[in-house]
Amino acid sequence: MPVVSVGLWQIFLIFLRLGLTSFGGPVAHISYFREEFVARRKWLGDARYADLVALCQFAPGPASSQVGMGIGMALGGVPGSLVAWLGFTMPSAIVLATLGMAFVGFDLASVEGVLRGLKLVAVGVVAHALFGMARTLCPDVPRAILAVLAAIIMIASDTVTAQFAVILGGMLAGLILLRGKADVSAAGFGKPHSVKGAVVALCAFFALLILLPVAARMDQSGLFAVIDGFYRSGALVFGGGHVVLPLLQNAVVAPGWVDGETFLAGYGATQAVPGPIFTFAAYLGAALHSGGGIWVSALTSLVALIAIFLPAWLLVAGLLPFWDRVRHMPLMRAGLLGVNAAVVGLLAAVLYDPIWTDAIHDLFDIGCVALAFAVLQWRIIPVWALVGVGALAGYLAELVI
Repeated sequence: MPVVSVGLWQIFLIFLRLGLTSFGGPVAHISYFREEFVARRKWLGDARYADLVALCQFAPGPASSQVGMGIGMALGGVPGSLVAWLGFTMPSAIVLATLGMAFVGFDLASVEGVLRGLKLVAVGVVAHALFGMARTLCPDVPRAILAVLAAIIMIASDTVTAQFAVILGGMLAGLILLRGKADVSAAGFGKPHSVKGAVVALCAFFALLILLPVAARMDQSGLFAVIDGFYRSGALVFGGGHVVLPLLQNAVVAPGWVDGETFLAGYGATQAVPGPIFTFAAYLGAALHSGGGIWVSALTSLVALIAIFLPAWLLVAGLLPFWDRVRHMPLMRAGLLGVNAAVVGLLAAVLYDPIWTDAIHDLFDIGCVALAFAVLQWRIIPVWALVGVGALAGYLAELVI
């Protein structure tokens, strides 16, 4: 499949729409991305997309946001990665920053029906993405068995260690079993990337980890302490999403910047908005100085948001050029076939728990998911419209039932 070059405004607007409609958490976001760029627009192939997902599973940080940055980088270079992040992150960040400035919680009970409908749509989206990826990435018995084993292991032991073990096991199995199936002519991931720029990005990632704590101890204003707390939370989390919560709590609640009640209220609000969970940082940054005026809160919110996502962007910019080179090697291609099958298993495990177990409670829910799957399979309406229909249907169902 040839590399597609897309205008920055087009990348931004597509990711802005995704940022407004992508409910359901990191795995659902990855599924939304696949529906948009692989299934609908065909700008990426399933194998190349799965390779990117595999890389982001290896790296620390918010996996779905890193996948979005990687897609933006493939389509529009470094500027493309930045506008992709901006579009996907901005909607939820603005809402959460506003809540943080107001220093109020969010009453989830008032939108319970809407959340129910959005969860059911997310189940359908993930199931549809899983079905499409399984057909492409597990076309034979060895890879199907790998996917099933990966799913079983993750369901039995849902830990970051198990995730690494599954991915590494998939790579080893690919090296042993799938050498004859590797396509060494696989296309590059996107626009050519500068290796020198990648080295600078990786050096910056580690340098900030070392230098920010030093700057925080020397700075009397407390600004570098805030930057260090959020940067470290984004840099040291494996698994992304909800895994970042203990790190954020340690960064802002332990020193007394935000009280526990305010922290939990913001986390509840984060569940009610689309986009990445890491935008919780926008709420916390605003709440740090909620009494200091709107401009101080807005600035602190922006600083916290950039600080928590910066390590993710540096890793994508630093790792993707090298990844794009080594993934063409015959042995690496064979290993990636196994990794991609393991990724299908990872998605299957997450589809079951927590997505299915959290959203499905009765036959009505199963029927709604089946309907959402059918709508996506036959492309009756686009995903963003399905999200709106799901939210409205959930709200009406809550009134009737």
